[in-house]
Amino acid sequence: MLNVTLYTRKDCHLCEEVKADLVELQSKYPHRLVEVDIDSDSALVAKYGQTIPVVEVGPYSLQAPITRQKLQMTVGAAFDRKNQLEKLEDPEYKMRIEKGKTVNAGDRVSYWIARRYLLLLNLFMFFYVGLPFLAPTLMKLNIEMPAQVIYRMYKPFCHQFGFRSFFLYGEQAFYPLEEAGLPGVKTFEQATGIPDLNDPYSFTRFDARNYIGDSTVGYKVALCERDSAIYLAILLFGIIFGLTGRRIKSVHWLIWLLIGIGPIGLDGFSQLFSQFDWPWLASIIPYRESTPYLRVLTGALFGLMTAWFAYPSIEESMRETRQYYAKKFAAYQASE
Repeated sequence: MLNVTLYTRKDCHLCEEVKADLVELQSKYPHRLVEVDIDSDSALVAKYGQTIPVVEVGPYSLQAPITRQKLQMTVGAAFDRKNQLEKLEDPEYKMRIEKGKTVNAGDRVSYWIARRYLLLLNLFMFFYVGLPFLAPTLMKLNIEMPAQVIYRMYKPFCHQFGFRSFFLYGEQAFYPLEEAGLPGVKTFEQATGIPDLNDPYSFTRFDARNYIGDSTVGYKVALCERDSAIYLAILLFGIIFGLTGRRIKSVHWLIWLLIGIGPIGLDGFSQLFSQFDWPWLASIIPYRESTPYLRVLTGALFGLMTAWFAYPSIEESMRETRQYYAKKFAAYQASE
């Protein structure tokens, strides 16, 4: 049977008029009325809030004002199209019809995820960036075993060098290398006594990676300064995106490249290449060690711009998924 979808909402008198017209057309064009309340999803409100009633039947759609003549022509065209497709036994059409007759667990899970994806992303980011800050807290409380587990969990994802990481519950929030040139700050070498850290090929860098801290220096966060800033910025944007009703538009890709990728690439790669033991390169890029401030700034810009670029696009995809399943579930309920 032909499905006619009516996007409506409570106390919509124009919608009632369209329903009455559809009842009169039932004898000539047998159909099943599928009503979708747009107030069930913010995406539907944003799309149809100013245009209801909206009628969709097959590939055709009408929006207010809808006259009986327009409605009859549209439903009639969809009815004729349906009959032609059935005569041709179009396999794609038959598959689509069969798929629409059932609602399985996969459909319900997909719809659930599409409605709550932002909450899931924010929770994931909260725990992903929160656990590294929990590790030093556990160390401070002498609960070392779970803290050690967290440090090991994050080792494949971050270098965890102590001289490029934050410390909690100690004398300073960070202990940079002497080469970073921050006055008035105790360096990592002074705080730990680990030597030769400016040599990227030195085995003492493994000591700096494995160094967690103590009650005086404090305890290391399990993510480096730059990574902490990246994921905190992504989490912050995710929260703002949700609080604003997911209406923020995606930033232009060129802005993402210039503000998000540019600074972090310049800071990170200039530091990396400057520390290679290549004399010819040293004449072009002098040795430099980035500062905690630059790492946080470039990391935060990258995280913010990346989330700003990606999250609205994800929302657009999820909005289409929600609309598809809202329509499918309403049609399924109408057929029962």
